[in-house]
Amino acid sequence: MPQILYTARKTLKNYANGGTVLMVATALALLIVNLPFCTDFYNSLWTHKIALQVGNFNLFSHHGEPMSIMGFINDALMAIFFFSVGLEIKREILVGELSSFRQALLPIIAAIGGMAIPVLIFFLIGRGSDYIGGAAIPMATDIAFSLGVLAMLGNRVPVGLKIFLTTLAVVDDIGGILVIAIFYSSHISYLLLGIAAALLLLLACGGRLGIQSKIFYFGIGAFIWFLFLNAGIHPTIAGVLIAFCVPARPIYAPEKYIKTIRRNIGLFARENDDTLNSRTILDKKQMNWLKEIETASDKVISPLQDMEDSLHPVVNYIIVPLFAFANAGIFFGDLKLSAIVSGVSLAIILGLVAGKFIGIFSFSWLCIRLGWAPMPEGTDYKQLAAVSMLGGIGFTVSLFIANLSFGTGDPLLSQLLNNAKLGIVVASLLAGLLGWILLNATLPKEKELTTLTSTEDKEPIISGKE
Repeated sequence: MPQILYTARKTLKNYANGGTVLMVATALALLIVNLPFCTDFYNSLWTHKIALQVGNFNLFSHHGEPMSIMGFINDALMAIFFFSVGLEIKREILVGELSSFRQALLPIIAAIGGMAIPVLIFFLIGRGSDYIGGAAIPMATDIAFSLGVLAMLGNRVPVGLKIFLTTLAVVDDIGGILVIAIFYSSHISYLLLGIAAALLLLLACGGRLGIQSKIFYFGIGAFIWFLFLNAGIHPTIAGVLIAFCVPARPIYAPEKYIKTIRRNIGLFARENDDTLNSRTILDKKQMNWLKEIETASDKVISPLQDMEDSLHPVVNYIIVPLFAFANAGIFFGDLKLSAIVSGVSLAIILGLVAGKFIGIFSFSWLCIRLGWAPMPEGTDYKQLAAVSMLGGIGFTVSLFIANLSFGTGDPLLSQLLNNAKLGIVVASLLAGLLGWILLNATLPKEKELTTLTSTEDKEPIISGKE
């Protein structure tokens, strides 16, 4: 349980600040694309070509054509995002909430409801329309935004509720990955896919053998990404599969690491302490002792944990905000207000706001009532309903799936993509605002929380004769 609590706090901290940066990037995109003197610049910026070329081989090419900046962001940088998601999923399965079936059951069932009901609502509204191909758009939950809203409420939020939402978002990501793999792959080249599978097997063997080198996984992983891109399988799937090959077991157990530190620190004689107080040139022996400690420090942290920690700032503060800035630019000049209450926008808004809430809460309620899983610790049905509303914040992955559905370059689909983005932004804002209002109303107030904590901290009074 302490490990799970640590994981939840760490995840919340990693994503909360990232959510703020994401909001700023989205607001900037909406502002710049609608300024008359910036619209053309913003739209043309993403069409420029990009290359990483050695001789005739360009790593950033798709079927022989150089990738545009937009393609690089959506297919290359987002593959790193999904690689990070894959590392997180693997960690959750090994030591997190997903490591215990009973602990994981409630958020898993809630996530299934939160994916199925929005898609069903979208199908019912969009049946027979030209936008029915975007039915998967409202099934996603944005972990950065949703945890960012929770972070705004501070320690009023029970840890059990944080764990529930974090795990639900992770399971939601798994669902999104499966949808992308199954429904957004076309014109598959089995030769390239076979080569990619062989390289994945090599990575998996390296992971089993405990190869710790990051270059090994990133280097071979880059070629696997290229093969997936040109084989017709969406390249973000490569990021997830590569992450699953990264070993989670360090070379040194903590006990061996501590012994190594003690032994090498002990080699520094006490009589030399005065000379070490000043900045001085170390002799060869002292350098070797310290280098052994440094090497041991690298070997006690698993590659999975090391990569995840290293990537979180890059993903949360660069990749995801850049993706939002490139993709959330909705031009309002061609939009009519009626677009919000009709067509694909309406289907997405109802799917995310109503569908997510109904799906997450109803499936959770049924799971608890049937006795399959307990209520999250320290929460009640009102708080569970409030956090279910936050599940409707489907920003990043929803935008990603919208691009896969309508971002083909076809002029007829461009307007659908713009309307879909509008629906995603409106729905995410509504779900976030309603979720915050409901949580603020149902969570303990600061005074109640302080009183409760003070009462729990008091020593029990023992009466009676000794």
